[in-house]
Amino acid sequence: MSSTQISQPPTGTAPVTPPEPKRHRVRTAIIFIALAAVVGFFIWRIVTANDLANQKAAQQQAAMANRAVPVQVAPVQLKQMPIYVTALGTVTPYYTVTIKARVTGELMRVNFKEGQDVKKGDELMTIDPRPYQAVLDQARGQLARDQAQLKDAQAEYNRYKALYDEGVVSKEQVDSMQANFGNYEGAIKADQAAIDADALNVTYCHITSPIDGRVGLRLVDPGNIITANTTNLIVVNQFQPIAVVFTVPEDQLSRIFSKMSGSKTLQAEAFDRSDTQHIASGQLLTADNQIDTTTGTNKLKAVFPNTDEVLFPNQFVNIHLILEQRPDAITVPAAAIQHGTNGDFVWVVKPDKSVEMQSVKVDLTEGTTAILQNGVAAGDSVVTDGADKLRAGMKVDARPMTHTKSNAQSGQSNNGMMQ
Repeated sequence: MSSTQISQPPTGTAPVTPPEPKRHRVRTAIIFIALAAVVGFFIWRIVTANDLANQKAAQQQAAMANRAVPVQVAPVQLKQMPIYVTALGTVTPYYTVTIKARVTGELMRVNFKEGQDVKKGDELMTIDPRPYQAVLDQARGQLARDQAQLKDAQAEYNRYKALYDEGVVSKEQVDSMQANFGNYEGAIKADQAAIDADALNVTYCHITSPIDGRVGLRLVDPGNIITANTTNLIVVNQFQPIAVVFTVPEDQLSRIFSKMSGSKTLQAEAFDRSDTQHIASGQLLTADNQIDTTTGTNKLKAVFPNTDEVLFPNQFVNIHLILEQRPDAITVPAAAIQHGTNGDFVWVVKPDKSVEMQSVKVDLTEGTTAILQNGVAAGDSVVTDGADKLRAGMKVDARPMTHTKSNAQSGQSNNGMMQ
């Protein structure tokens, strides 16, 4: 009987574990399901958040639609409006004098304070008059001597005349005495002319103001030698009245001249450099007699009383030259005018605080004010700020316009942009 022998694995070798494919597949499926659940959860959160955001936005839009929109409004006014031509001008003294010495000499005194107002005839400076006074005294002495000689020549002529009448002397002797007498008469006239000239030089040593005005900074100090008709001493400018020179395009001249016809005076208003603050009122004086061919403009001159001295020489100002006054003009702030594909329009606030779009026709824009031909009536309220948020029928929270300008300023124009 044979025995079966079972072979044993070698000592030290690990047993072979059979694969478990079924358990591996189960683990993979579980991981996949978990990942899918996580992804689905995040997708659900995102979709839910978007829905909530859309609902919130819709609620806000609904609330916005029901809430009144804050706007600024201004009333439509019916008033007289001035029509202007605007131009940039330069303030110039009505009179300006650069004073020079008319005699040569040492400057002795300065009799003014810089920037002082002076009157015509006030002595401003004094040049040493002694040399000219000495010449004047010499001329007066010469006159006295010639007058004495004239008196002696006249007496001698009278004696010769009497002797000639008695037949004692000849006619030639009498004529000689008469000629001698005439020479002294001529010498006296020359002496008097020299005295007048020398006295005038003494007067010129006392430099006076030729006009009422204000002196500037002195250009020469005492002690300097002044040369006649050469050295500038001081400048005197007249402030009251004062002038403004400005230029306008040549195509505006016909309108201006037509308004000036019949000796009619045009009013001129001066504004500051920003064209927002009114400074002074004056009148147009005249226009230059020729057009500048290089610029195509003409110079005009306006005069201002300047009693408060708000205008200063070489100051830049904006001039509004009034051509006419338009009565009963329908006016609104220029900010109220909106521009659309169908033309200009304004938003009118109705009594129930809703707004409607109203077409208008702008006749003329004068700075911050627009003159309308039609579309609105006096007393209507128009939106001036916040119009970009409006739709027809929307409710508004109307508040008065906060940024307004004076009626005088609202009459600005851009070189008379009349339609």
